[in-house]
Amino acid sequence: MVEAKNGLPARLQEIIEDFEWVEGREKVELLLQYAEEMPPLPEHLHGDQDAMQQVHECMTPVFVKAETRDNRMKFYFDVPEASPTVRGYASILGQGLDGATPEEVLRIPGDFYARMGLEKLLTHQRLNGFGAILAHIKRLALQELGS
Repeated sequence: MVEAKNGLPARLQEIIEDFEWVEGREKVELLLQYAEEMPPLPEHLHGDQDAMQQVHECMTPVFVKAETRDNRMKFYFDVPEASPTVRGYASILGQGLDGATPEEVLRIPGDFYARMGLEKLLTHQRLNGFGAILAHIKRLALQELGS
């Protein structure tokens, strides 16, 4: 995976820049677009939430599974459609970190989403949930390095 100048994976940097270009409610619309683009779970995870880990710190029921192949990570998320902002954020992480190494995942600043300008449009509680999801996938990356 190619890293951007600031140490973020290139695809995640592109997503952040997309948010920097839009204003106001357009940011929420873009987030909702990512929610709609969230890929479905692969067949081997359908109906098997026990194979996934819940992000307990998030009020929305968020489940995540990390799979690593050739030191490249892929994250799968299961987030209710009734929670489109959280779904959008999970989709951003899934797309932005697809193919990242565990080390690249660990270098992502905990508040990287602040550059997206969402703090003016979403509640503090929702933003805390975003941070909790990122912290959880960082723990998964740490586990991968330890295995």
